[in-house]
Amino acid sequence: MFQGVYTAVITPFRGKKIDYDRYFAILENQIRSGVAGIVPCGTTGESPTLSHEEHKELIQKTVEVVAKRIQVIAGTGSNSTQEAIELTESACKAGVDGVLSVNPYYNKPTQEGLFRHFSEVADHSSVPVMLYNIPGRTNVNLLPETVQRLASVKNIASIKEATGDLGQMAKVVSLVPPTFTLLSGDDNLTLPVLSIGGKGVVSVVSNLFPRACVDMVSLFHRGEIEASRKIYFKLLPVFINAFIETNPIPIKAAMSWFGYCENELRLPMTPLSSGKASDDFKTIVFKLREEGIV
Repeated sequence: MFQGVYTAVITPFRGKKIDYDRYFAILENQIRSGVAGIVPCGTTGESPTLSHEEHKELIQKTVEVVAKRIQVIAGTGSNSTQEAIELTESACKAGVDGVLSVNPYYNKPTQEGLFRHFSEVADHSSVPVMLYNIPGRTNVNLLPETVQRLASVKNIASIKEATGDLGQMAKVVSLVPPTFTLLSGDDNLTLPVLSIGGKGVVSVVSNLFPRACVDMVSLFHRGEIEASRKIYFKLLPVFINAFIETNPIPIKAAMSWFGYCENELRLPMTPLSSGKASDDFKTIVFKLREEGIV
């Protein structure tokens, strides 16, 4: 069910509140650009700094504005199974098309604990669940054999894979049924992941370059590999520089350069540091925009 480009959308802030005017404009730009869906309240959306009330409101307003024109896959993960269930049930009630559920972080569950956690979340979800494996942030790795078990659980339909390990991802693809899709969780690995059977990407860079990311993935699926590779290598410097500091620091700075938002983050996240790395990143994105890459 989940394939193509899903934008892990930023949450614009203004005066310590969510800037809904800017947010709705970002959503409209994403829809016009042809993305498959939007992922609000993920890592890129600074979900750890949102209150529960803000989290629920942001998802509700996203569903209302998108109005079924593309999919809304809401981030509802937590390191507390009960809290993840509550956030998932709230998102389902709001009318989302799917939920993104991250590995429980900090408490380092076993593989059995991960299996039972995600199974419980899926059991309380009325929409398909996308697993989110990102050991670099959660300190626990959802292993291929556990993904294989979870792929047989009702409502678990996909995985956003952000281990950076193509070998592990290839093993997942080999173990799960064709109806279960794997999406890249790292922009810079999108093309390699597609080559091993991945179906798309949950992208950070598509906040700024949505149409180019959509074209890259669509061309690959149509068999126009060289055309897809051309876009990939054009965007590769952005993919790399978008992570010169912790996400979403760089992408939010880049979005602010083009007027999509204020460069405002919530602590403990801080604005992009000034210096050569920031200047180089700015030069790269401005050059691509001037070339008409959007």
